Amino acid sequence: MTPPVLPCLRGRRDDLQPVLRRLADVVLADPVAAGRLTIDQLAAAADCAQSSVVNFARELGYSGYRDFRSALVEETAREVAQDGELIFPISIDAADPLAVSVSRIAAADARAVRDTVRLLDLAVLEEIAEILAGARRIVLVGAGASGLAAIDLQYKLTRLGFSAHALTSAHDALPAVAGLGGQDCLVAISDSGRTTDVLDALALATEGGARTLAITGAPTSPLARGADRALLTASREPSFRAGATSSRIAQLAIADCLLIAVAARLPDAGQDALHRTRAALEARRS
Repeated sequence: MTPPVLPCLRGRRDDLQPVLRRLADVVLADPVAAGRLTIDQLAAAADCAQSSVVNFARELGYSGYRDFRSALVEETAREVAQDGELIFPISIDAADPLAVSVSRIAAADARAVRDTVRLLDLAVLEEIAEILAGARRIVLVGAGASGLAAIDLQYKLTRLGFSAHALTSAHDALPAVAGLGGQDCLVAISDSGRTTDVLDALALATEGGARTLAITGAPTSPLARGADRALLTASREPSFRAGATSSRIAQLAIADCLLIAVAARLPDAGQDALHRTRAALEARRS
């Protein structure tokens, strides 16, 4: 399965050299229009040389600009056919009619889940599920919206009978992570892969010999490079949003996939643990 062009470009954008970042911004601002540009037109739009456009395409894994442009045109045509022109551009303006804003949010969130699944490396998912299934303790660390994903995954793992703890504050997370050892596991969640609190937790866990797993939207970020294994999310955050909802939904999709993969490694697919935890809550319902 060929990785999607735009999610990969968004994930790598912050790690590109300045001139390549300008090219990325031109493409991401209007992917449909960018797919119609010749190499000299794209170079002019980003105020760079044609050789930079070629380097840009090769940096993303394509043989050259023609190969990159072909993949971009194919992907944008598929997205427009599936979601309509509303998918591009995705930015939301405060002056937009509410119906337009709601439709764009729905489109962005749906794309985040679909693109995340397309980016998902099933072999890595299997390896991470194996590590989690054999861990003595699991600590999940995330800040902001990523903290919500950490809490969600903690809940899922706890329901399966695992010792899992989600921590969203550095003052809580760092002391807990400092006590992890070789039989334990850290799951570090950060869309940017550059959140200081999360990176500090990763460093402590690595120092203690714990296995380290990352969930991030940035494949070349310090978090992705520093963890033993990483799962990538894809999201497109509009400029006007009340929080990182698209990235959070992509992270929750990864959490659901992990739950299924981990449960498959349990003798009864986790059914006994689920029945017991469900029974414990039954009396709390009126």
